[in-house]
Amino acid sequence: MKAVFADPVNGNIEWRKIEALLKASGCGIIEGGGSRVAVVFGDMKATFHRPHPGKEALRYRVNAVRDFLKAIGVKP
Repeated sequence: MKAVFADPVNGNIEWRKIEALLKASGCGIIEGGGSRVAVVFGDMKATFHRPHPGKEALRYRVNAVRDFLKAIGVKP
């Protein structure tokens, strides 16, 4: 969680660790087509693309995850 909410935004977080954080926060992960995944928490939903060919989430993905976590009430 520290890495996701760090400033400046960390663009070297492995996506699998971000997914683990989302699951630990009570979110469900729904596989989509290709690299797409939907993250669901209650009636809130966000769609992300897993990074490829690398494993690390770029800064814009980390920012989007951070915004989603804040929206569902997760605080660092």
